[in-house]
Amino acid sequence: MAPTKVIVIGSGFSGLSAATCLADKGYDVTVLEKNATPGGRARSFAEAGFTFDMGPSWYWMPDVFESYFNRFGKSTSDYFQLERLDPSYTIVFGEDDLMQVPASMDELRQLFESMEPGSAQQLDKFLEQAAYKYEVGINKLVYKPGRSLTEFMSPKLLLDVLRMDVFQSFHKHIRRFFKHERIIKLMEFPILFLGALPENTPALYSLMNYADISLGTWYPMGGMYKIVEGMVQLAEEKGVKFLYNQEVKQIEVQEGMARHVVTASGSFEADVVVGSADYHHVEKKLLTGEYRSYSDTYWDKRVMAPSSLIFYLGVSKRLQNLQHHNLFFDEPFGPHAREIYADPKWPAKPLFYVCAPSVTDPAVAPEGSENLFILMPVAPGLEDTEETREHYYNLVMDRLEHLTKQEIRNNVIYKRTYAHQDFIKDYNAFKGNAYGLANTLLQTALLKPSLKSRKVSNLFYTGQLTVPGPGVPPSLISGQVVAREIEKEYAAPVAANV
Repeated sequence: MAPTKVIVIGSGFSGLSAATCLADKGYDVTVLEKNATPGGRARSFAEAGFTFDMGPSWYWMPDVFESYFNRFGKSTSDYFQLERLDPSYTIVFGEDDLMQVPASMDELRQLFESMEPGSAQQLDKFLEQAAYKYEVGINKLVYKPGRSLTEFMSPKLLLDVLRMDVFQSFHKHIRRFFKHERIIKLMEFPILFLGALPENTPALYSLMNYADISLGTWYPMGGMYKIVEGMVQLAEEKGVKFLYNQEVKQIEVQEGMARHVVTASGSFEADVVVGSADYHHVEKKLLTGEYRSYSDTYWDKRVMAPSSLIFYLGVSKRLQNLQHHNLFFDEPFGPHAREIYADPKWPAKPLFYVCAPSVTDPAVAPEGSENLFILMPVAPGLEDTEETREHYYNLVMDRLEHLTKQEIRNNVIYKRTYAHQDFIKDYNAFKGNAYGLANTLLQTALLKPSLKSRKVSNLFYTGQLTVPGPGVPPSLISGQVVAREIEKEYAAPVAANV
């Protein structure tokens, strides 16, 4: 009997993860990727001697990556070298006013205590709770497929959920422990990766603080794309076939089953199809109306995580007063947040983030030069023009030069911008979003778009618009979860690869 043929659409982290897990169990797996290289939003490009990671730049939750490679008898160290960053990152509050967040727990406790007496002890209590949430959340809840309430019917798991502050906002939770404004800003920062305001994010996600503070901020030498390269190498070792420049045009459905995945260059027969591309795009553009699980109204009501305006800059000199990760919080967060979530518009006084990987890794820039990745979170669905991009480039550079006390613009020898229209063109991203579906209470677990189609019996979904949610580690987990669900329904007829 021939092995079950699986077609995976898209080679982002979730697609790579699902493909490798299935190939390891003996499935015949082919990945169709619309772009020329794998990685999805985590692609890389090189220009003028600089190597730029296009998307993710934070390596958090190292245990999730290690666990992934371990399941195949491998380690992350087989594919890339990790360095822990110290300081983890810097927060710039204004001119000559910054906070470097140390990797050392003792130093962090001292920093907290210098701002708010008694807060070091409160930090210990907070992290004790957060560690429990991380253990239950990352090792139990996020691996649930979210298809039935019965998944959560274990009395022990129900008790765990009740202890995890699922129904309290992160905003209220953090203020039970700390009063100082800067400590609160520091502690609320990781929640921004989840795509919602602290007021609308369950306190469960204090587990992100545990990931940040206790597990640390890391960097794979050579860039984040080294993770993609490692995952592709492992996938190919397991027998996964990759076909690039293969934009999928249609999923042909017969008698309620996806039979063929069609690209411009051919048709690929399938026993199972995994959509690792944008969920909305697969439903809206690749399926005909009768096979869509969700209506236009449903999608319009989803709360999306932000989009981003990104500048990739090559600078012909080394820069001062920048660490690897830098958060510019020199303007109040409230107005910018409202312009993302409540009243979507281009922001008047945006916060922004600067990554300078060449501070850690000389390989990503020519000698004597600096590699800059500047990101400004913005609302999805905005009109995106070159004039708008240039306006914000100058606004951000004015502040960056002022706050770091140096001239930068005149030394920029390479510049590329990236925003809504690029996310749509490259990834078919719904409303040009960068991070997927926001992790609000009403978009958690069973309340996310299902990982299995309701109308097409052999069509599954993985990635940041389904369980467990946005971010690199969740996407890595998402692929493992969907692979397990496929194994339950479509047993592999041959032995696993060894």
